[in-house]
Amino acid sequence: MAWLAIALSFVVALVGAIGLVSPQTILELFRHFDSLFGLYTAAALRIALGGALLVAAPTSRAPRALQAIGFVILVAGLITPFFGVDRLRAFLDWWSAQGPNFMRAWSGVALALGVYLAYAVRPRPESG
Repeated sequence: MAWLAIALSFVVALVGAIGLVSPQTILELFRHFDSLFGLYTAAALRIALGGALLVAAPTSRAPRALQAIGFVILVAGLITPFFGVDRLRAFLDWWSAQGPNFMRAWSGVALALGVYLAYAVRPRPESG
């Protein structure tokens, strides 16, 4: 399951990197999720990442941190469908209205989180 967590972590990092370079591109990407199908897809991706982090945590470099982050992401995935498409659209409108530097800052957080998760999920090095 660690391979899935690493792959999804790189997706998070890639999305963050795209947002740093081109905030408008990331906004257009997120707009693809402003349908019921998109909302369920986003929920499924969050649930997959959260679950993969929880399963991979015991053998990882940072088990407690991954358990906490995995739990938060899993819960976020479970409640995502309850937000609804209208609320998602309102959030995206608000987010884009904050300007490109705001979007770049959050993209930087996503990039850092994705890179950290990809590093932390790897198994602990053997001592000796």
